[in-house]
Amino acid sequence: MSYEQVEEAWGLIDEAMKHKEQAGRDLEPDEYWDPVFAASPLVDVDRTKAEGGQPLAKVYLKSPYGLQFRSEYMDWIPFRHGEVKLD
Repeated sequence: MSYEQVEEAWGLIDEAMKHKEQAGRDLEPDEYWDPVFAASPLVDVDRTKAEGGQPLAKVYLKSPYGLQFRSEYMDWIPFRHGEVKLD
């Protein structure tokens, strides 16, 4: 399941990159919220609003993964925020 969850995170990043391409410019992290992240069933909206920062720096997914904005590259990368189970 973990690999599939990472793939879901990358899929959401792909959606964010498409939004950036459509805008034709670098976007600030908050500019992704309404059109990409807020409506996604993958996003833990409440946790992201509480812990994602102002301006938005992290998007928490309902899985143990999330997306983190890299301002030096103006893009998003996945990160793990949940427990690691070595079963």
